[in-house]
Amino acid sequence: MREAAARRRVEELQAEAAELALRLEAAREDLSRLEITRETVTKVLAELSAADADVESDGPAEPESHGVGAMMVPPWREGLAATVLPDVCRDIMEVVADAPGPLQAKQIVPRIGLPATTGKIEGTRAKLKRLVKRGWLDEDAPGRFSPARRDPGADRPESR
Repeated sequence: MREAAARRRVEELQAEAAELALRLEAAREDLSRLEITRETVTKVLAELSAADADVESDGPAEPESHGVGAMMVPPWREGLAATVLPDVCRDIMEVVADAPGPLQAKQIVPRIGLPATTGKIEGTRAKLKRLVKRGWLDEDAPGRFSPARRDPGADRPESR
């Protein structure tokens, strides 16, 4: 009787293992598709950003949608106004500029009218990092953001 119960338990566990193997394979396929999508979007956005950087503008450029559901954050260059940034990035820039010192994402979120949830804080942190990478802001210490200090005699690196 114990042997039969043990045999049934082994069979049940084997069936569970087979089901988990199928679920694992499906999850791996989903992950692979998401990684490919992210790489493709990153490549397209980098190409669009490079094309934007190559275009010389006599005046402030108009914000431009690139058909991927979000506006691009162009690299900062002399003469480029914050009006080219998406609304939320302009709001972030204004809050950071008005602050007496560097701010963290969790301090910025309520000041731009968002609920202080983990998702909103992380999304704002990603925007802050993008603004740093594109030369609009500086990250003085990890997670602490301030207006970009501009050295008039030196070019800012495009990527950090």
